[in-house]
Amino acid sequence: MSVIIDSSVWIEYFRNGNNYEKVDFLIDENLVITNDLILTELIPFLKIRKQAKLINLLQEINKVMIDINWNQLVDLQYKCLRNGLNGTGIPDLIIVQNAMQHNNKIYSLDKHFLKMSAFLNFELF
Repeated sequence: MSVIIDSSVWIEYFRNGNNYEKVDFLIDENLVITNDLILTELIPFLKIRKQAKLINLLQEINKVMIDINWNQLVDLQYKCLRNGLNGTGIPDLIIVQNAMQHNNKIYSLDKHFLKMSAFLNFELF
């Protein structure tokens, strides 16, 4: 099992140390993976704060490649809309698709991931 840690978790982890036990466990057990989308969400803010060491550490995490299947994204968005999740962003759907493609779990603090997991085929950590 590998876990994609969403930017919402990383931000809380860096800012306040929240969820440190879970994140530290995943890091210690070498279960953390990332993708370019999540790094793109995190790294610009870290550059502004001159956090080069942290950027380097994030870039050392194993990455899974994003292979966007646009037809599947349309289907995922359709299922979200049909289930009352009208505000699901395409980046979050890409993260879900990425996790599904590689049989990974997602660790996120965003509540819509929990709602999506009820009718889409992915697991949360």
